[in-house]
Amino acid sequence: MSSDLRNDPAFFELLTGSYARLVGAPLVPEGANAHWLYEDAPFVVVAHNTDADPRFVYANKSAQACFEYPWEEFVKLPSRLSAEAPNREERARILEAVARDGFVRGYRGVRISKSGRRFWIDDGIVWQLIDTNGVNRGQAATFASWTDV
Repeated sequence: MSSDLRNDPAFFELLTGSYARLVGAPLVPEGANAHWLYEDAPFVVVAHNTDADPRFVYANKSAQACFEYPWEEFVKLPSRLSAEAPNREERARILEAVARDGFVRGYRGVRISKSGRRFWIDDGIVWQLIDTNGVNRGQAATFASWTDV
């Protein structure tokens, strides 16, 4: 995978294809492409890799606005740091359920932005990034609703 996945068509296919296969619905409207998902999607999409301490590899502009990190910082951030220490255990349980079941729908949890602003993710979906060969490439999450704590 390329190191800059913002407009990468293969990564877009991994995100949208794995979502459709696991969740059973499209992630994006028909005709949308990688550019639309990164620049214009009115919902957050983030993804992390399979490292022992997973690191974000993708965050669309909505995610960057929500979490207050520019692309260059977001894609260096261990994904565990999107939650404060007391909330990391709950986050780990969700990620384990996703690894076991393929996806989790209706996720709600507290996250933290770069500035320290805490916010609730509401009605999120977290899914495995499984390519067409069945290889696990990480996990991704999407949500359209969040409220400050």
